[in-house]
Amino acid sequence: MKKYLITGLLVWVPLAITVWVLKSIINTLDQSLLLLPQAWQPSTLIGFKLWGLGTVLTVLVVMVTGVVTSNLLGQRLVRIWESILNRIPVVRQIYSSVKQVSDTLLGPGGQAFRKALLVQYPHAGSWTIAFQTGTPNGELAHHLHEDSVSVYVPTTPNPTSGFFLMMARKDVVELEMSVDDALKFIISMGSVAPEVSKYHKFEE
Repeated sequence: MKKYLITGLLVWVPLAITVWVLKSIINTLDQSLLLLPQAWQPSTLIGFKLWGLGTVLTVLVVMVTGVVTSNLLGQRLVRIWESILNRIPVVRQIYSSVKQVSDTLLGPGGQAFRKALLVQYPHAGSWTIAFQTGTPNGELAHHLHEDSVSVYVPTTPNPTSGFFLMMARKDVVELEMSVDDALKFIISMGSVAPEVSKYHKFEE
């Protein structure tokens, strides 16, 4: 009896959590319709709410924005818009901070979470997986006195919280596993390990 119950849970729990997460995301994105004037909202035009319409419109707006800003004219408009925001007190600090983080995480030239590392943390002899987020520069590099890397050590099973460290490059081990596989390993608390044959074929 217990065996069948656990087997059933292993089937339904991941499915239920997946549906719950997707539903939460869609419900959140559907709130974007509230930005439209009341007369233009679907509930007013057709008399009922179309679930998921806000999500579709949000994705379309983001894609169109990407297309428009990918050319020279669009980039110039973005620079003008950013120059205006940078002249507004408080808004300037918030916008510039958020933009730096988003450029680092999402930009094509960003190095954040591009490489999985094996580091000793929280003490020597204790190993965990971390992600390289960049390299220290400026005053930090001057004080470190050696080639160092910036790393993010996530907690488990919630990798969105963790610790930021600067470690000597010689003290970290670069892994061949992908960031996705490393995240799965962390979230599963080590129970879902990447296939060995996928990255290395060790000699016996």
